[in-house]
Amino acid sequence: MIPVMNNTKWAELRIGMHELGELSPRFRVQNLWSGSTGAWDREWFYHFFGHHEEDEWVEVEVTSSAQHDAVLRLLRSVHVPGVKTKHGFKIYGYVARGTQVDYL
Repeated sequence: MIPVMNNTKWAELRIGMHELGELSPRFRVQNLWSGSTGAWDREWFYHFFGHHEEDEWVEVEVTSSAQHDAVLRLLRSVHVPGVKTKHGFKIYGYVARGTQVDYL
């Protein structure tokens, strides 16, 4: 697996999501080494703070069109590697070598 995010992008994502206020979505993180996925959380400022060296991906759940649009604008402004999903977005921290990655 190779990293596709850096500390600056993780920080921009964290701060931007926190600043969405009422439109701030829930998220959960998958650990690269254990494969375990954390519980859904909504607290971006304190709970998403720190190092992300083991974050394979972060899944973001949106529940309204207004929230979807706000989150997508943020993801595009930060220019993160990820995809749209059925319930929101998935942002990649790592991908398999040779995998083509799209940026939101």
